Amino acid sequence: MAIFIDETTRIIVQGFTGKIGTFHAQDMINYGSQVVGGITPGKGGQTHLGLPVFNTVKEAVQQAGAEAGIIFVPPAFAADSIMEAADAGIKYCVAITDGIPTQDMMKVKNFLRRFPADKRMILTGPNCAGTISPGRAMLGIMPGHIYMRGNVGIVGRSGTLGYEAADQMKRLGIGISTSVGIGGDPINGSSHRDILEKFEQDPETKVVVMIGEIGGPQEVEAGIFAKEHMTKPLVAYIAGLTAPEGRRMGHAGAIISSAGESAAEKVAILKELGVTICPTPAAMGDTVAQVLAKL
Repeated sequence: MAIFIDETTRIIVQGFTGKIGTFHAQDMINYGSQVVGGITPGKGGQTHLGLPVFNTVKEAVQQAGAEAGIIFVPPAFAADSIMEAADAGIKYCVAITDGIPTQDMMKVKNFLRRFPADKRMILTGPNCAGTISPGRAMLGIMPGHIYMRGNVGIVGRSGTLGYEAADQMKRLGIGISTSVGIGGDPINGSSHRDILEKFEQDPETKVVVMIGEIGGPQEVEAGIFAKEHMTKPLVAYIAGLTAPEGRRMGHAGAIISSAGESAAEKVAILKELGVTICPTPAAMGDTVAQVLAKL
């Protein structure tokens, strides 16, 4: 099994015919993902990369059976695209777009709450690398060749640190069940805790790696959830130990604004909660190997 996507998942690309959408759609197709078409308003009825182009997501759902989507839409229009996907019945959506206004994401979050929990679209991102279940499907912009299929789940705010973790583990012969990027913005579709809950339910995943950073309460909330509800070991790396207070570091959400949001404070709290801490980015693979050896 895998969480969110597998080789049967029917995928559409919003912003399909644009330069970025085209490049990454082709990459996903080459990986083996079941891309069934894309959305570009005004170009419905055309074909692109040998696949149909639709004017609306609803048409893609009705005519191509689309169930998952990925957003390559400019920031000013991305929130509308996310809400359109939710309204059309897409089950899982990855928003790659960086720079979506915070006010727009507040509208998205409120819009998603209108749906019953069992029919609500799951959103990851924005400003994320996407999701990959190695050997099955890729719904994102990551280099697929560095991921090997296995039993370790990854959830992270940083795309590149997720790549680093996967590559280190592959070199040690350790594979990934699913890797999920939740994005580095202050308001995102899914939190670390939300993804940990999915990994806990996945019988294939044996260990979960959480890659966090300064800013916000998400990592601590995830640690509390893990202590109270998870049977699987959680390994965490928190970036930003040298980050000065009050300065944004890379991601829009990576800024220390209150107590408990610095990397050192998060590490201390997670240790108390029983989470295995990875001390440096270079030690992610070795730390996971040590945890797996104890199972």
